[in-house]
Amino acid sequence: MTASFSDLFKPGLPAPAQKWIGWPAFNFVGGHNDEGSIPVDALRAAMDRVLLKEGPTLATYFLQSGPQEYLPLRSYLVDKLKAYSGINCNTDEILLTSGSLQALDLVNGLFLEAGDTVMVEESNYGGVFTKLNSLSINMITVSVDQDGMNMDDLEAKLADCEAKAIKPRFIYTIPTVHNPTGTIMTLERRLRLIEIAKSKQIPIFEDECYADLIWDGERPPALRGLDDSGLVVYVGSFSKCIAPALRVGFIVADWAVIAQILPMKGDAGSGALEQMLLAEFCPEHFDTHIVSLRKTLENKLDVLIAALEENFGTEAEFERPPGGIFLWVKLPEVVDTTRLASIAAESGVEVNPGRGWSLESDAGNWIRICFANPTHETLKQGVANLAQISRDEFGHPRHIANR
Repeated sequence: MTASFSDLFKPGLPAPAQKWIGWPAFNFVGGHNDEGSIPVDALRAAMDRVLLKEGPTLATYFLQSGPQEYLPLRSYLVDKLKAYSGINCNTDEILLTSGSLQALDLVNGLFLEAGDTVMVEESNYGGVFTKLNSLSINMITVSVDQDGMNMDDLEAKLADCEAKAIKPRFIYTIPTVHNPTGTIMTLERRLRLIEIAKSKQIPIFEDECYADLIWDGERPPALRGLDDSGLVVYVGSFSKCIAPALRVGFIVADWAVIAQILPMKGDAGSGALEQMLLAEFCPEHFDTHIVSLRKTLENKLDVLIAALEENFGTEAEFERPPGGIFLWVKLPEVVDTTRLASIAAESGVEVNPGRGWSLESDAGNWIRICFANPTHETLKQGVANLAQISRDEFGHPRHIANR
């Protein structure tokens, strides 16, 4: 007989997990990447080389690099961040983490306690909403358009906060390939955001997990690169540009911030082999790898868009993003995408309904479709199946492609 501890669990826990039964046939959720783009041979060779050179350091926590983690990878990031994001930093201003999710938790843990207020983009990474809700944080949303976070709306919301004697703990933003809209904040708005933050003395929490995946490689400097006040705390990741299963992220901030976060990390170090592998692989291969990956992902986006146009016609509205791994799609108002996602999942088609990714009032007829992992044929067939399911349930799209 198996013991039951359910009556001993503390109240307020999330719903229990279901046993995993494998990925759905048409998996359009999650930050997965393209299987064929994982540079397996180069990664194997890099792992062999680095283990021969550095293997004995596995005998110590932190690989003899200290609690900020593997120094060669931090050294690589100093160069990479300057070249790709316009950030000037040193190795003492970088902390490696177990993916960007741990980085988010650490930054939240540094700044927030129950009842605090933060500014967030109205449409946003669903995991941020979940994490802030779990901490009982008051979120004040700022609208997003094709140029990123709306600065007029931000200033109006901050003025309202000031009138109510509320000071937000930080402004959270995904300025470069925003999740889910795919937009890139303009340079003008970045400069204005920094000036607003300076005038109010409110930190900016900059999340740039998708910034390497811009099709043409052209982007404005990161907010952290434009800021001279130390108000920007920057988070990045290798998940989207190399492989999500490696679980390597990082925080870039002034030493005073890093020094305060270090005692909170408390895990005796993130995965060492992953850090060693990336430090060996990236200096030689990252630049060429990312160019190839961008082309592969852009081709998949084109396939997805063609499938949507064929199967949904004009009833699927979207803006073609300049990069990333997802497409933010608006369906007719009658289509409740929360219900659509639930019904579609029963047929092996999984999409993200809009209400998990946006606090806007009309989010109920939006979906987020992740296109990086599925093959071209899976994208085509999955969209066709989704269109048929939507038509059967909601009468839309009225047009269904011949197949």
